[in-house]
Amino acid sequence: MLWCPSLPYNYNLTLSFSLSSTVIVGSRLWPYAAGCVRNYAVATEQKDEGSIAVRSKQAQQFDWALSKLDSSVRRTGRITRTLLLRIFHDVSRAGYPSGNQALLLLRSCGSLLPEVPLEERTELAHRVWEKLQELGAQYDASHYNALLKVYLQNEFKFSPTDFLAKMEAANVQPNRVTYQRLIAAYCQTGDIEGASTILGFMKNKDLPITEAVFSSLVTGHARAGDIESAKNILPVMRGAGIEPTPDTYVALLIAYAEKGDMDNLKTTLEAAESADCSLMDRDIMQVIFALAKAGHQQHIPEMIERLRHERGFVPDAMNLCLSLITQGQEDTAFLILMAFPTLQSDNFNDPNLGNFFLRHCISMDTVRLLKDFLVILNGCLHSSPLSFTLYCALEAKKTELMKLFKEQELPVRPHYFWPLLVQHGKEDNAAGVVEVMKSMQELGVSPDVETFSNYVLPVFPTVSYTAVNVVFQLVLITFCLFYFPVSDPSFPSLDLNFFRGSLITGFRKRLLTVCVFVCVSVRPDSAAFFLYNLMDNMTEGQVQAQEDKLRSFFNQLHTQNITISMNLFRGIKNILVSYHIPELIKVQSLIFSLMLLDIGIGTKVLALENRLAELKAENKPLNIVLKQIIQTLSAEENLQRALELKQQHEQDMTVGAYATLINLCCRHNNVDEALNLKRELSRMDSSIALDTSKYITLVKALALNDRAVDILKEMKEKNVVMNDNSITTIFHMLNAVAAKGGAGSIRRLQDTIFTLGLAKPTANLCSPVVTAYLDSNDVPGALEAALECQKRYNHLPRIHDIIVALVERGDTDLLQKAMDFVSQERGEMIMLYDLFFAFLQTGRYREARKIIETPGLRAKPGRLQWYSEKCIVNNQMEALEQMVEMTSKLFECDRDDMYSYVLRLCKDTNNWQKAEAMWTKMQEENVIPRERTLHLLADILKSNGQEVPFEVPEEAEKKGLALSPAPYDHVIRALLAEGSIDDAMVVKEIAESRVPGFKLTDVANSMFIITYSKKDQVKDALEKLKSMLQLDHVPSHLAITRLVQALGNHGDVAGIQQVESQIQSLGTRLNLSSMVFVNNTALAHIKNGDVESAVELLEGIYTSPDSTSPSMSFVFRKVLEGGNDRALDKLSAMAERLANHFACYRPASDLFLQLLDMDKVEDAKFMLAVSIKIKNLVGLIPDVTEKEILYSYLMKCHVLDKDLTSAKALYEQMQKEGIVVDELSLKRLAVLYRNAGETAPFPEPPVSLTNTQTQRR
Repeated sequence: MLWCPSLPYNYNLTLSFSLSSTVIVGSRLWPYAAGCVRNYAVATEQKDEGSIAVRSKQAQQFDWALSKLDSSVRRTGRITRTLLLRIFHDVSRAGYPSGNQALLLLRSCGSLLPEVPLEERTELAHRVWEKLQELGAQYDASHYNALLKVYLQNEFKFSPTDFLAKMEAANVQPNRVTYQRLIAAYCQTGDIEGASTILGFMKNKDLPITEAVFSSLVTGHARAGDIESAKNILPVMRGAGIEPTPDTYVALLIAYAEKGDMDNLKTTLEAAESADCSLMDRDIMQVIFALAKAGHQQHIPEMIERLRHERGFVPDAMNLCLSLITQGQEDTAFLILMAFPTLQSDNFNDPNLGNFFLRHCISMDTVRLLKDFLVILNGCLHSSPLSFTLYCALEAKKTELMKLFKEQELPVRPHYFWPLLVQHGKEDNAAGVVEVMKSMQELGVSPDVETFSNYVLPVFPTVSYTAVNVVFQLVLITFCLFYFPVSDPSFPSLDLNFFRGSLITGFRKRLLTVCVFVCVSVRPDSAAFFLYNLMDNMTEGQVQAQEDKLRSFFNQLHTQNITISMNLFRGIKNILVSYHIPELIKVQSLIFSLMLLDIGIGTKVLALENRLAELKAENKPLNIVLKQIIQTLSAEENLQRALELKQQHEQDMTVGAYATLINLCCRHNNVDEALNLKRELSRMDSSIALDTSKYITLVKALALNDRAVDILKEMKEKNVVMNDNSITTIFHMLNAVAAKGGAGSIRRLQDTIFTLGLAKPTANLCSPVVTAYLDSNDVPGALEAALECQKRYNHLPRIHDIIVALVERGDTDLLQKAMDFVSQERGEMIMLYDLFFAFLQTGRYREARKIIETPGLRAKPGRLQWYSEKCIVNNQMEALEQMVEMTSKLFECDRDDMYSYVLRLCKDTNNWQKAEAMWTKMQEENVIPRERTLHLLADILKSNGQEVPFEVPEEAEKKGLALSPAPYDHVIRALLAEGSIDDAMVVKEIAESRVPGFKLTDVANSMFIITYSKKDQVKDALEKLKSMLQLDHVPSHLAITRLVQALGNHGDVAGIQQVESQIQSLGTRLNLSSMVFVNNTALAHIKNGDVESAVELLEGIYTSPDSTSPSMSFVFRKVLEGGNDRALDKLSAMAERLANHFACYRPASDLFLQLLDMDKVEDAKFMLAVSIKIKNLVGLIPDVTEKEILYSYLMKCHVLDKDLTSAKALYEQMQKEGIVVDELSLKRLAVLYRNAGETAPFPEPPVSLTNTQTQRR
């Protein structure tokens, strides 16, 4: 193939366009060049193992190479020959190349080199093949397939039959991809008979005939002159159950393009559109390339008009230009260049966009049209095309362009020739120097003294360099011009597991009675084992939904006297703890207590009651034993007896006993008794507060009436601590209420929780109200609830489930409403992904494909990973596989990641056949798998007794390799990033014992300082800093900042001064602001209660004559977060004093902005009203340059007040002052206009208030 569009995906995933796109753009080949591939179709023999040390570097080298090539393709859609050769030489020098390295290099020798002629690409591929084979690379089918792909892309003339025979002779079995590409090779030359032979091989081996084969046949028939048969391939495909894809239509379009048949070409374009096959710009570019190559340039402008300038257009178009120039189609390449959207834009501001074009014209010796190009480009599309082109020409050692300079009456100076002379001088090429001098003479350029003395005479060793004068130099050069010989220019230089699984499935289907019967009657000894695996195989949501049935299940096990071992008990308890189900933990603990005590619960209660009677007879305290009895009865769920005991011994009831009884009443839904007990507890001591879990359980029991709100208010009044676990418990409590269908109750609870500040609104906490509507099949209600949450709390809970439900119902009106809302709040791309996932989830794959092929859509790795993980958890192979297939051309889609998701599900389901099919598809796409993917695939195949068809990268530990210091350092840094200091120290000790002289890098040492500082281990952090400085190591900027902040939090003024002194003693400047030390010293004084010293320190900074008015926002923020009103009052007074008496407004503006940033709008307003000067802050701050920031906060203030008049005035003022209004402020103002029923005088920016505010904070 001559040209392939740049790939908008990660290079390590898809190195070339789809097969059907690559085999249809090429000239006719010689069909039978016997023996031309003999040297490249012989598998290597196993060589001796090389140096272990060398082998250990392979993975690291491959990662480096992959990163370099990936970076190049991401930026430009291509790679350079220089980069590829560099990587090739590095791999060769290291020796013993891995299979993955060989695959990487081979696949890079095709269409990713648009600047290299086709013959040179193939020569490079052969060179790589031979060299790596010589070094011991083991070739498998994937390597041969990669070589075939390169042959097709480079239009190399070879015999497919010979290639297949040699491959089989080398004991490498061809696969489906091999046969597909051999068919493509025949079809490139129009040899339908040869293609039929390979098709026969495929049928004999029962290999499926895919869309790629049909696309190749379209090309084959067309190039055989039978265009009607090519056209009829499409109905044949449909008859075979394969729907034509965009690639098939592209094949037919190119067939018509090669014939110059524009009528049928247009008809085919219309047919593709009517068949919902969206053709992208890169598809149209292939048609343009075919038209140019076939000599039908007159039709190209019409096709250029069809380009939509999608995302990724520029790199694709650049690569098309390069390929066209390489193939001698410079005029068509120039037409493409002129169609660049940036050149046609009124805001065009890149005068050097054509650099790539001019440079490649020079490298390809294209002078026929270059003069015209330069004239057109000059002044309007390029700032200095002649100069840049001359630079490229000299760099390439070419002088032809000097003549253009003379024709344009531009000066040609002697130093223009120096690069040419330098190169000849390095080679001692006197003849080359003479040729350059002749060129100078022809152009009328007189060599100056510097040219002679530095670049000409040193080439002639017979001349005494020091004695030569200018006259002799001129005589010598004249002699050389006439007498020195010129070089010849033509010189060529049913088992238990199955049984257990069935039971778990039965339980999930709510066949509880059957499960208990089987568990107890058939295998009572395995009941505990089944119970553990049941819990382990249920998701958190399933456990929540089945809580009542699980409790019943546990109680039935209790009735059957089933016991649980210690290990299984702990395992089940851990699972229930992670699922936040404390009631089930207590019920389950009952079963374990039976085994532990080896007595029935009734016996234990009887024993405790006897002990209670003894203590009462002895007139001793009963509270401890009474509490034990009530807890035991609670575990037995014996509420009646527990209440009787409470009634008998009410005066001995403790807080713990009351709390246990309240909890037990809530579990039995005895709400009245629970409230009575709560009132009795309050009468005992009104200051007593229950623990958080008890309060939440009580709220859950009272959720369906208004009394739950009173409990929440009490939690606020008594300052009940709410940690992350408590928030999670609230979420599960709200979900439990949702299961009972109480949407109104949930909304009331949510509003109370958020209003009281017990928890901040999150997507999780907002979701139960939506869940309640969805569970009751009220999808419109769910949508309204979600939209309300977005408006009130900036969260859009369960929008995916809502959209899925709307799609299933076919409610297009509501679906449109939802999509419009999502688009407005979160952006169009997020909306498209939501719709894409909904179509996938509901099996509407055709609609999903239309969405993902939307022009300009790019990969969102986080969203794709989210849906992939969802498919893996729910065992949705079909939806996952469809998504992977549909995203094959998605811009910047990581194809290795996508296939690894499918392989993970294959591993979970033990589906090796599907995994093997994925490996074939990866080869079809030319995906270069990462090592993790190869290991995953190899594990699946090995575990099923299948042969692994590729070389598996071996881990260092398995081979006993010695690791270098770098891996240890990386592991230490990764552990420190997670805050695991102890683990990091263990790894450090291991490294010191295994690697002589092991030392941590500056990055790792700095991370130690940061982690110690975050954990308030300031002494350790100071010691680490001291040790670094003693070794002349420089800590990072962040490390110093975090350490000083930690010292400030501890009130350690002396420590901050010590660090400051040590840093100042460094010879290297860290560009660290002095305010880091000043601000944290002030905070240290405030921490110690010495606010006056802090004020004195800060005031001295701002009243100093050479003050630059630095920021003290950090001090204000910390004081505001700490709620230190005394310090805030004094600092506020200082800011006011500095503003009124010293005209220093920075502290006042810092405080004002911090108040606004923390949504303390009223306080900020009060501050503005303190004095006239501060009230007119905006106009009186000459030393604050960030007026855009200040204005944006003022706009936020007006919007929060819903003051449209003030907001309009501010907007007009900003326009008068020439200040650019940021998108967030425009969005806020537009919303204010819309809420007031007015139309904004500007387009509303497509930004999300939620996301933007989060990012700014």
